[in-house]
Amino acid sequence: MAKFKVLAKDGTGRRVEEMMTAANRNDAMADARKRGLTVLRVDEKKAGFNIDIGALLRGGGPPRAHVSNDDLVVFTRQFATMISAGIAVLECVEILSEQADDPGFKYQLKQMADDVRSGKELSEALAAHPKIFSNLYINMVKAGEAAGQLDEILTRLAEYQESSQKLRREIVSAMTYPVISIVMISGVATFLLLGIIPKFKDIFEQMGFGDRLPLPTKIVLKLSDILRYNAISVLIVITIIYVLVRWWKRTEKGGYQYDWLLLKLPVIGPLVQKIALSRFSRTLSTLIKSGVAVLGALEIVAATSGNKVLEKAVEEAREAIRTGQPIAEPLSRSPVFPPMVVRMIAVGEHSGALEQLLEKISEFYDEQVSSTVESLTSLIEPLMIGVMGIIVGTMVLAVFLPILSMQKMMMKK
Repeated sequence: MAKFKVLAKDGTGRRVEEMMTAANRNDAMADARKRGLTVLRVDEKKAGFNIDIGALLRGGGPPRAHVSNDDLVVFTRQFATMISAGIAVLECVEILSEQADDPGFKYQLKQMADDVRSGKELSEALAAHPKIFSNLYINMVKAGEAAGQLDEILTRLAEYQESSQKLRREIVSAMTYPVISIVMISGVATFLLLGIIPKFKDIFEQMGFGDRLPLPTKIVLKLSDILRYNAISVLIVITIIYVLVRWWKRTEKGGYQYDWLLLKLPVIGPLVQKIALSRFSRTLSTLIKSGVAVLGALEIVAATSGNKVLEKAVEEAREAIRTGQPIAEPLSRSPVFPPMVVRMIAVGEHSGALEQLLEKISEFYDEQVSSTVESLTSLIEPLMIGVMGIIVGTMVLAVFLPILSMQKMMMKK
């Protein structure tokens, strides 16, 4: 006989923890169910002196799950493979929980297994963990269960995640160089203003320049003084501005205005638009192909669009469909959707091949994003070098202008 710690709910919905002695885990669960308890988790208590350090640090709570997008893709692929091989859903979840590396993910998968064991559908078990599984993920699994094509839907879901990950990696790769360059430029400028320029200021005062310094020199010296004597004030102002902008972006009106301004930027705007259209087309195509109703699919697309302007257009499309209008008509009134996309969606609606045409749109914009990112990457490198040269050159010029003017004065004498 072994001892088991049983976490369950009683008839009133209150959580209870009990220690039970049984031959095995299944017997402990059966005993708990006979007493009218809904079993959530059963853990065998090993002999010996065991201390869960992680639980102590968390105050005894469950471990937090740290699941990356790559981990979720692998999980979905493995799940689809096992379902295709004829393995039962419960057994699949149990196997995946055993091989999960992250303790938090392992814990939540065990909870899912308990939910499925108690009679819940897989989609219901997934819905209990919204921080890991998105609304899109849950609804696609729900559609796969209803159609009896769970393995196919999971495979499609994994392909969707892989495509999204590929696009995200390209964008991150393109942004890495400019971010590092900006940090280096800021570091070099700060070093010159704090470490080098003040020494020349003392030299200029000893040489008796006073207010006769050239304008570029005065500006650079003023910036140096501001950083030296008001660094804390500058940091406070920057922090306040950052917090206010973050708060403004989180408001409904502010988020819409921010995304609208982003779309209007000269170089970044078209790239943001292409990314949004690619995500919209791929998500809507995947959901419709998986059997999700158009209204439900549009609701999920709006929530996962990542752009408030596009989200508003999709919401208007949902309302139009409720009144019997086609999807393309309200989308044509939005500045985000170009005429080509609207016409292809209209053709897809009339021909009954909307998901295929949406997939074509997604592929087209994926290629557009890739080519735009490559062009930007090749353009950013010389641009950043130029910016670095201008900043350093301006400071060098500001330092040497008084020296050159002094030299001219001495030559005249």
